[in-house]
Amino acid sequence: MCPAEVIPGLHSDQSWAIPARLNMARQCLSQPPEQVAVLDLTEGDIRAVTFGDLERMTDSIARALSERVRSGERVGVLLSQSPWCAAAHLAIWKIGAISVPLFRLFKRDALASRVGDAGARIVLTDVDGAALLGDLARPLLIDEIERWEAPVPFADTGPEDPAVLIYTSGTTGSPKGALHGHRVLTGHLPGVSISHNHLREGDCLWTPADWAWIGGLFDVLMPGLALGIPVVAARLDKFTPGACVDVISRGGVRNVFFPPTALRMLKAADQEIPSLRSVASGGEPLGAEMLAWGQQAFGLTINEFYGQTECNMVVSSCAEDFPVRPGCIGQPVPGHEVAVVDEDGNPTDEEGDVAIRRGSASMLLEYWNRPDATAKKFRGDWLITGDRGVWEGDYLRFLGRDDDVITSAGYRIGPAEIEDCLLTHPAVATVGVVGKPDPLRTEIVKAYVVLKSGTEASEQELQDWVKDRLAQYSYPREVAFLEELPMTVTGKVIRKELRVRAAGELR
Repeated sequence: MCPAEVIPGLHSDQSWAIPARLNMARQCLSQPPEQVAVLDLTEGDIRAVTFGDLERMTDSIARALSERVRSGERVGVLLSQSPWCAAAHLAIWKIGAISVPLFRLFKRDALASRVGDAGARIVLTDVDGAALLGDLARPLLIDEIERWEAPVPFADTGPEDPAVLIYTSGTTGSPKGALHGHRVLTGHLPGVSISHNHLREGDCLWTPADWAWIGGLFDVLMPGLALGIPVVAARLDKFTPGACVDVISRGGVRNVFFPPTALRMLKAADQEIPSLRSVASGGEPLGAEMLAWGQQAFGLTINEFYGQTECNMVVSSCAEDFPVRPGCIGQPVPGHEVAVVDEDGNPTDEEGDVAIRRGSASMLLEYWNRPDATAKKFRGDWLITGDRGVWEGDYLRFLGRDDDVITSAGYRIGPAEIEDCLLTHPAVATVGVVGKPDPLRTEIVKAYVVLKSGTEASEQELQDWVKDRLAQYSYPREVAFLEELPMTVTGKVIRKELRVRAAGELR
């Protein structure tokens, strides 16, 4: 167990503590066999799965795979949150193969594009997953794998050897496969611990985010195993505030990673959860109003963190260590060099591209089979995230995706702050803000709003709401009311679809 003053994954000088030989399965199965690894709520009653149990499950899958899969081959994992999902990834890494997380809510085309691009011949799944998979690959059913008691040896892998192929959610184009090495887990450990005010004995992790995404797999599940923090596994076919509170209560959850969408749903339901020690959030900035609500609802300050599938957990807030600054996503996590760079790749104090220097342990090896995309991702020694930001002292202020920032009458306006402000209106359930082309101002701010059931609000009312709280130039000059917003499968608003809609509208 790591005491609060120790940052896991780093030497005391904040250089990476990465051995020459490294296998993530060994890293995740290093705790005493009697210690609880996963608290399983998937079958109703809570079941404690120890590290000894998890290793036996892992070895059963590893033995079955070793008869079918060679080192370096890609193997899909199409399973919901469960101990078997954890064991599936561990087994693939243990034999030196590459796991490909797949989301259970994918339709056939989404599955086909990822399975086909990865060249995954075999997918670990269950009966329901096999039905989704069809003839796209050979399903290996978890329930039919023979239980194996003898240990399977760990493959002799190094930190740069490929281990996991995670596809992006496709917010800025077609999904790309980010290939990560066995060092990727080590790269996550400092930021995960910091974002939870330093994980410690007595903590218990959970997220409603599916383990098919980097936020579920490497922001919660695998770091919890590596650090010896119990992780709750719970299937939520649909996130609701009531189901969320039930999981937290039954699982004894103390630390939660909530995607912003989940926080907005909890806020809309006026849900309070006073039993948590830490709440972390990442994916989209929250802003001052949501942070203030979190203080009221949880009795603590939400720690925001920043990263992306290609290089994750590189910036974080930590209310235990330094004041959280509303509108900023935190400070660089030790071990990661983060900069804002200009078009030539030079660090700047002005607005620019958020970038991470090569050498970050959580940085991708490459985009799978896309050398041109890999080359375009870098500007010299810097990985360019595609996000815009600016420094405020040691704090990074996130302005939005490069193509999300709105240029209006000479002002550069980030949509997140306006969305956050509108979310504080009692009638607003969710909102997306984009720039709409305008011959006079270049762009105007346009808000697409979904109202809470049974409520009403006018365009003028919402415009005045923003005018009274933010800069005069940033209020939405147009407001449209929708039944729902376009969302990615990870719950992010697809602003590019809203921009297309705005560009095609006539006032």
